Amino acid sequence: MSSKRILFIGGSGIISSACVARAVAVGHDVTVLNRGGSSSLRPLPPEVRQVVGDIRDPDSVREALGRQGGDPLEFDVVCEFTAFTPDHVRVDLELFEGRIGQYVFISSASAYQTPPSRLPVTESTPLVNPVWDYSRDKIACEDLLVAAMRERGFPATIVRPSHTYDATLLPTLGHWTDVARMRAARPVVVHGDGTSLWTITHHSDFAVAFVGILGNPMAVGDTFHITGDHAPTWNQIYGWLAEAAGVADPEFVHVASETIAAVHPEWGPGLLGDKAHSMVFDNAKVKALVPEFRTTVTFDEGARRIIEFHDAHPELQQVDPVADAAFERILALPRR
Repeated sequence: MSSKRILFIGGSGIISSACVARAVAVGHDVTVLNRGGSSSLRPLPPEVRQVVGDIRDPDSVREALGRQGGDPLEFDVVCEFTAFTPDHVRVDLELFEGRIGQYVFISSASAYQTPPSRLPVTESTPLVNPVWDYSRDKIACEDLLVAAMRERGFPATIVRPSHTYDATLLPTLGHWTDVARMRAARPVVVHGDGTSLWTITHHSDFAVAFVGILGNPMAVGDTFHITGDHAPTWNQIYGWLAEAAGVADPEFVHVASETIAAVHPEWGPGLLGDKAHSMVFDNAKVKALVPEFRTTVTFDEGARRIIEFHDAHPELQQVDPVADAAFERILALPRR
């Protein structure tokens, strides 16, 4: 594989940080554009060139990249992790169209038909999410890029991650509040009956596939989801967290997702528009281009890493009083 000049827009998030590290590890020349600073939880590798600019302001981007010398927009690949609306994508088209070899847009697997009419989900599954604005905005971004590809040959690649995590992120409804409740021998709310299948992917595994398609001409003009092949039930996810937290006999209370959303509407879109439904993916398409991609971190191990990391960083053990109160209201409802 030849080295590529890669620009990451973002770079300190859960997914992007792993992709930056992987791109450096395999020998790419990596630049990260963001608004300044470096995450203490996910610091940039020392080999990365960091430039400060606001991607929402094209002139500031041109100026920031121009200070590096040479053509300020001369990159083989641009990876966009911070575009969430069509207006964001329009700015990128203004900046990069005609100047780069590949533009990689991070969409979302939550854009797929919800609930899916059949499993596993493939890249040809319709993009229809009637519940979650976030997902509908990502669909609109994809529509804009597909039009640019068809009409003007814009070299876009669309990537749809599913639930991707690292040691900093608990995947459950209440995040650390759930662990605190388990350790205090308090009941924990699990949506549905806990038996739906949920694909959950460690960010280091995701990065292998993602970096593998960068600069690959076979990926330009195409769409891929990148998820693991590991799809435990929610009961297993909560159970592994409890085991890692040293809780031998946690009390899980199963509550309909619709009831949870009615009591605490803030959880509604992400729950009813995503997590309430089984989601299993066929990764054959991306594996054809990146055959080394596979699941190496299953969530039994991932849960141990999450709890160990949080136990080593007490400042991250934040109990959300709003979520905690919502759980109490849910648990106070009559149960059949």
